Amino acid sequence: MIILILFAFLSGIITILSPCILPMLPVILTGSIGNRRRPYGIITGFIISFVVFTLSLTFLVDFLNVPTNTLRTVAYISLILFGLIMLTPKLKETFEILVSLINRGGDHKKRDGFSGGFFIGLTLGIIWTPCVGPIMASVITLAATQNVNLDSVFIILSYSIGTALPMLAVIYGGKAIITKVPFLTRNPEKLERFFGIIMIIVGISIAFNLDRQFQNRILNLFPNYGSGLTAFENSDIVQNALGNNLEDSGDFRTSKEPEKGKLGYYGLAPEPLLGLKGSVVIVDFWTYSCVNCVRTIPYLRSWYENYKGLGLEIVGVHTPEFVFERDKNNVDKAVKDLGITWPVIQDNDYSIWNSYNNRYWPAKYFIDINGVVRYFHFGEGDYETSEKVIRALLIEAGVEIDNKPTNMLEEENQSNTPEIYLGYSRSRGFKSVEKILADKSRFYSLVSNLENGMWSLSGNWLITEEYIIPQDSGDLVLNFFSKDLYIVIEPEGTSGFIEVYLNNEKVQEIRPTQSRLYKLLELDNSGSNTLRLRVDGP
Repeated sequence: MIILILFAFLSGIITILSPCILPMLPVILTGSIGNRRRPYGIITGFIISFVVFTLSLTFLVDFLNVPTNTLRTVAYISLILFGLIMLTPKLKETFEILVSLINRGGDHKKRDGFSGGFFIGLTLGIIWTPCVGPIMASVITLAATQNVNLDSVFIILSYSIGTALPMLAVIYGGKAIITKVPFLTRNPEKLERFFGIIMIIVGISIAFNLDRQFQNRILNLFPNYGSGLTAFENSDIVQNALGNNLEDSGDFRTSKEPEKGKLGYYGLAPEPLLGLKGSVVIVDFWTYSCVNCVRTIPYLRSWYENYKGLGLEIVGVHTPEFVFERDKNNVDKAVKDLGITWPVIQDNDYSIWNSYNNRYWPAKYFIDINGVVRYFHFGEGDYETSEKVIRALLIEAGVEIDNKPTNMLEEENQSNTPEIYLGYSRSRGFKSVEKILADKSRFYSLVSNLENGMWSLSGNWLITEEYIIPQDSGDLVLNFFSKDLYIVIEPEGTSGFIEVYLNNEKVQEIRPTQSRLYKLLELDNSGSNTLRLRVDGP
């Protein structure tokens, strides 16, 4: 747990850099005016609010039977009221009296101090929707399924404190700028009114979801802004700690990878989607406030447009990160704004999420025509690999693809080696002293001087209609011209392994445990090379 608390703290610190937070920066900067206690009121209110509502909001909404948007509505109304108070002397005076009563007759000017900042911090904690990595995602999953443990409380508290530190730095940075501008120091009332107007604008923008539109426009202008901020959470040390934490919760299977044959579109609802059998399907777990998810949508859209007519289907599974994302109207609007044309299922109770052992936003599962998960990818990036998987699964289903890869058009000369099938029904480029003996094992001998796209075998192999099987140990040699190289492996046991050699130098060893696509090589540039796979065991 100590590891997760530490990394949650670090994740909280870098949250301020994410595009999810940009619309909230003006609210934070209001802490720059007022006395020296106001910033501490804001961060204290924020920490309390964010921790309490992140861990209990789902329970409160269900228990009180109120609309999921209720607290968000309260928050933006509060921001507008705070703005009006800063603009209107009469309202300001009334609010000061109320605060002084709360403070039991304390300083009549507490409105500018800790208490006034505390109320703003409470509001900020409700509308704070950070870009989360696996750590926060696991905590939110437990909270959404009302399965919170003590570890979750400490993790979310650590994250909140980490977030509060750069928030405090922003506030004091604003104070430093104000003190260096004589006009601002001489006109504090005008400055307060200015921030009041800003507060009202932010409140109204949240009311009409303009903050989301602003975020999407920023991402369109700067697609890579904020990407990779939580990449450090994908380290083995964090993943192992996450697995232990979820096991302690009692209700989650924690295998990092899906189990072959037990997952697919069969867990999806409603019933009509069972008609997807026979199609290659991408199941995309996302949520509309997650900037990492939003950044992947253009790629999904391009795949859908390019391959839908060839048998590809995409199913979006919208699993809410925050309670307000459970509202169907909000999801419908986000789907329209983001240009999503494939079916989207609301997974408000996390039933589909849990059936996939998932704990990432975004996460994509690639399913073959038999309903088996063959490949998965968590987070952003690696779009080229994902598209290669789509094409491989479609070709495996008997589809002839003439379309160019949508995300590799600018790299069309990067690979001059066609996709290669090893089974005799669609095999090409095979060279050997011996001819293929279909569906029977035999010894094959390597042929030298292979040209681009040609491959050869050494040892005892069984070549079937769709794939090849080593009978003991053996070699596969391929001459290729490409930058990256992949292979689909279906292991028959757990003892086998494959040594990968590039131009006679060993680069890695693979011990396959699942039937999926494996990356063999990732080179800096395309070129003519020789691959050797030394296979030990089936």
